[in-house]
Amino acid sequence: MIGRTGLFVKQPTGYKAFIPKPLPPDPEIEYNDELRILLSKADRVLARLDGVTMILPNPDLFIAMYVKKEALLSSQIEGTQASLQGVLEFEVDLKPKEDISEIKEVINYIDALNFGIQRLDSIPMSLRLMKELHAILLKGTRGAQKDPGEFRRSQNWITPRGSSIRDADFIPPPPQIVLSVMGELEDFIHFKDNIPPLIKIALIHAQFETIHPFSDGNGRLGRLLITFYLSWRAILSKPLLYLSCYFKENKSEYYEKLMKIRTDGDWEGWILFFLKGVIETSEEAFNTAREIVVLKEKCITKLYENSISSVYAIKLLDLIYEVPLISVKDISTIINISKESSNRLIRKFERVGILKEITGKKRYRRYLFTDYVGIISRGTT
Repeated sequence: MIGRTGLFVKQPTGYKAFIPKPLPPDPEIEYNDELRILLSKADRVLARLDGVTMILPNPDLFIAMYVKKEALLSSQIEGTQASLQGVLEFEVDLKPKEDISEIKEVINYIDALNFGIQRLDSIPMSLRLMKELHAILLKGTRGAQKDPGEFRRSQNWITPRGSSIRDADFIPPPPQIVLSVMGELEDFIHFKDNIPPLIKIALIHAQFETIHPFSDGNGRLGRLLITFYLSWRAILSKPLLYLSCYFKENKSEYYEKLMKIRTDGDWEGWILFFLKGVIETSEEAFNTAREIVVLKEKCITKLYENSISSVYAIKLLDLIYEVPLISVKDISTIINISKESSNRLIRKFERVGILKEITGKKRYRRYLFTDYVGIISRGTT
């Protein structure tokens, strides 16, 4: 199968870079029984996930928190050590325990994802969009000096950190052909074919990672493209599918499957791995959404059982789903009650275990909706 996906070509300086063939694969993907069964199941669970927004009290708030989780996981694959609590602290101007520069990478990912979903209303999936997203991902971070928003102009390679090109696990195509092979990928994205959408985005993601068109940020951007493509094709009405948790938990197999595409032409092995990820991730996200609904019911019950049933208590419960790290001042301003009333209310929530004070200070305290953050952050530590 060598040559089904491309060729390793010796370069003038001695190393061999991989030159990918345009998609779709030739010979075509073999749809055996296992692949057909997995594809059918992946389509079903993805449709169920897309419908989960109907049962959520406020789906946009859930999605906003889930985006934070995806940003963390995708950044952690690249070595970032930030936590969800650290990101929430940074967003409310508290000083997190983690490295601020690493949290900034997570924040950039969130900004890029939100920007991309909105941008798809005005432009299609394209190289232009990829460059715009890349510029956001690298803004003000360790990669800020690596041509944000521009395809690379030098050779890169994939290898253990600090190793030379001679020790590379994989060398992507040389810089002079990056624009050409990315143009071919863009043509494939837009080509009207009969390839099932989940199969097509599996091909797109793998080809993007093989080309590695930027000097930095390729992994993060490649994972973003999965969600953008499914949203652009209206497979998902809300951006709810994020595979970073699956890729993180199966990191060695993820890289191995991508490499076997290049060395053995094994598109089928990669697609099977990808579809299993769609199934596992969709089921996990669906179950998380149900846990969120159950948690709210439990919180309401807890409030009523402890005679904390004013209209302001219910408003605060709704608010902490939107702002899970909150202060007395936030409550007073948003709910429009006095600081004294806010203090009394927050103490009641703290007493019954819904909120927990995290600063240890006597002034400027912040309270965390621990159960909610715990559900969302599962898998990020």
